[in-house]
Amino acid sequence: MIINDPAVVAEVTAQFERYENALMRDDVAAMDSLFHDAPTTVRFGVGEVLYGADEIRAFRKGRGGSPQRRLGRLEIASYGNDLATTNVEFFRDGSSQRGRQSQTWVRFVDGWKIVSAHVSLEGAGS
Repeated sequence: MIINDPAVVAEVTAQFERYENALMRDDVAAMDSLFHDAPTTVRFGVGEVLYGADEIRAFRKGRGGSPQRRLGRLEIASYGNDLATTNVEFFRDGSSQRGRQSQTWVRFVDGWKIVSAHVSLEGAGS
């Protein structure tokens, strides 16, 4: 298995950037297209636990916009040709509060899709 194949990392980086751009524009259709459309897809957020693509879509439609943020350190790693992870620190606009986001990406016939995501804020819930 090749770890961090530059071509695979570049592909996932491009998909991560597509997701980030969609998030900042609150482009729900674009964000949904980047998540694997299956009941096995999960997203754990700051205040929500979502199992399956249907719950994730419903959450996004009812959210009413995404908080704006700037990115800190980003690490992308690939494991073979069809699995990768993204981990990024972010800072909410107008605040020094740091958050973290992790995603697991899998290459399917129709392209790279997120199968698992986690978002948390430092100090949230403590």
